[in-house]
Amino acid sequence: MSADPVADTSAGRVRGRWRDVDGIRSAAFLGIPYAEPPVGDLRFAAPVPRTPWDGERDATGFGATPQRIDGGETLIPEPAIAGEDILSVNVFTPAPGGDHLPVIVYIHGGGYVSGSPASAWYDGAAFARDGVVTVTLSYRLGFDGFGHVPGAPANRGVRDWVAALEWVRENIAAFGGDPDRVTLAGQSAGGGAVLTLLALPAARGLFRAAWAMSPALADVSPETARSLSARIAHLAGVPATREGFGAVPREDLPALERRAARPESGSRLEALRALVDDALSWGPAVDGELIERPTVDAIRDGAGDDIPLVIGAVDDEMTFITDRARRPLRVVPAGIALGLLGVERGRRRDYLAANAEQRRRGTAAVLGRYLGDVVFRSLVARVAQAREGAPAPTWAYRFSWVSPTKGWALHCLDVPFWFDVLSAERVAAIAGEAPPRALAAAVHDSAAAFARTGDPGWRPWSEAPGTTRVFGGSGPLPGVIADGYRSVAPLV
Repeated sequence: MSADPVADTSAGRVRGRWRDVDGIRSAAFLGIPYAEPPVGDLRFAAPVPRTPWDGERDATGFGATPQRIDGGETLIPEPAIAGEDILSVNVFTPAPGGDHLPVIVYIHGGGYVSGSPASAWYDGAAFARDGVVTVTLSYRLGFDGFGHVPGAPANRGVRDWVAALEWVRENIAAFGGDPDRVTLAGQSAGGGAVLTLLALPAARGLFRAAWAMSPALADVSPETARSLSARIAHLAGVPATREGFGAVPREDLPALERRAARPESGSRLEALRALVDDALSWGPAVDGELIERPTVDAIRDGAGDDIPLVIGAVDDEMTFITDRARRPLRVVPAGIALGLLGVERGRRRDYLAANAEQRRRGTAAVLGRYLGDVVFRSLVARVAQAREGAPAPTWAYRFSWVSPTKGWALHCLDVPFWFDVLSAERVAAIAGEAPPRALAAAVHDSAAAFARTGDPGWRPWSEAPGTTRVFGGSGPLPGVIADGYRSVAPLV
């Protein structure tokens, strides 16, 4: 094999490695810093461009991650890697010396508090096979990324996204990519990041198309941000100042963030109600400066309306959570359970009528569908409706294939199909030993086509409101249906 691949970036030369995946050769450049390590005085600062280095920097292994501790048995394997140089990108390319290849920039999920770009589920080898350059990135999480710190800029995690996109704009040509053909994509919190950036003036011109998978928006209010930070300070025993927060070790923050955001509740229903009322405590905040207004409001008023958008979700995002309480919930009628979650009578009636199949499957199924609809699926419909008059098209989809091991089309199930990494670590736990390769081809090929042409291959919602591509549906469900998000209408 020839010498290791190299590329010259604005901060210096990097050396990656060649890989053969399924017989296809491509290059990976891992852990390339796009900003200075956010330590010391920079911990709560906006990202600072990386100081150039001398010589050739090794880029054959993933960089340190903002996630400091492994999260245990999460749905997606998300390794934590120690170190302080945590703001980095990974580039997967078919041809480092190529020219004008389309680019996907992918932002990982994790509720804005966890997640790792070093996951095998985010490997760009399949996109490289299809002539697409893939970039994954890290960003500050939880309090460090999104907490209110007096005297520090708000939305530091959002500023990290913008800085990474600016790095791509400046450097991706050295890896064979076209800076004018960047598609921004992400799942869960990463999908929310896509929508946030779609509406963000500071991100204008940094990408030409967007794909939001199971997007989760935070849109934290300034009051909530300040309140949460005050709780962190109290729990940590430090003053609520930049210096006080700087004394809190990063390793301590995940536990503090959980305790500050969601105090211990007595019952399962109380815990579910807390999720419904405040599913995302940490995340982008409407600070009146970088993010001037709630994201959907900005989109409704035309923000990002010239950017083609694909948006969708899986059918039962959160039912795997409520399914754990299936047995005790058998004796609780679905309408009463929704009432205990705070859903008012008229909305309960309309929602149950629109979700009759879930009602037949029991209260756990209803609550799981409702939770997923509130956090994820209703947002798909709201954004698609908000863009119905936009000059750029909007496409909607659903991922409906049911996991043979979990029994639902659950949150994150679509990710290994989108990346076409069915052999990766822990995929079998969520997708079975023989996940359908034809489904992976359909989902992944749509994403690759969208990156190349700006069209995923089905009729857009913006031409016929409600039109939805269904991936992996069973029975009489066709590939494209006329009103794919009808069941969330009571929530929109």
